[in-house]
Amino acid sequence: MQTGRKKLADVITEQLESMILDGTLLAGQRLPPERELAEQFQVSRPSLREAIGNLQARGLVERKQGGGTFVSRQLNSAMTDPLMALISGRPETQFDLLEFRHALEGMAAYYAALRGQPEDYSALREALEQMPTPKRTECKREQAECLGRFYVIMARASHNMVLLHVMSTMQTMLVDNIERNFEMLALHASDEAVHNIAEQRKEIVEAIASRDPEAARQACNAHLAYIEKTLLAINQRDSRVQRALRRLEI
Repeated sequence: MQTGRKKLADVITEQLESMILDGTLLAGQRLPPERELAEQFQVSRPSLREAIGNLQARGLVERKQGGGTFVSRQLNSAMTDPLMALISGRPETQFDLLEFRHALEGMAAYYAALRGQPEDYSALREALEQMPTPKRTECKREQAECLGRFYVIMARASHNMVLLHVMSTMQTMLVDNIERNFEMLALHASDEAVHNIAEQRKEIVEAIASRDPEAARQACNAHLAYIEKTLLAINQRDSRVQRALRRLEI
């Protein structure tokens, strides 16, 4: 008797877990119908149901009566608890998040250049092309969400499951940060600064597609440093204006 041989349902369970880890299946996403999954894995439906039951027991998926099976939204709970919401909602933390993004996105760019595949680079270019033109009248939330997806695609191109998971679970916070930055830039930054920021994203993608890890990381860090410098200048200018107005009121 072969005691070391895995059950078929356990093998399918591991494959589905890998799809959650690598971002193929995202939190809140509905799983394909049983018939499609059974054909994809070339297994019987009873074995597939057992595998999904394993995931449900571990809190990775949720079954909704008559609505299908979904990846649990609670996978993101560690990054969306009340404390994290409090942190992300305070204006003074915006620069803390920018500093954190230096490490996170710089690392993603580095490993995307090191390990990415042609299809990853195509996906990055496509995501960049779908970014709305940075006009002052456009919805900043839409721009932020598009850019958030761009960074998740970059993390996926790194082929590092931990990096992708962190980027995915922090998605809401990062999008909020990006939206606030867009709003400040749209109101106070010059057209040249807005144009430079858009061009810098293209440089990041080209460095990644050229398979130059160090150039990709440097391009990403230079991009975020430029945004930080621009926002700091805006804050300083606003502070001077506020001080001048207070003096006029005296």
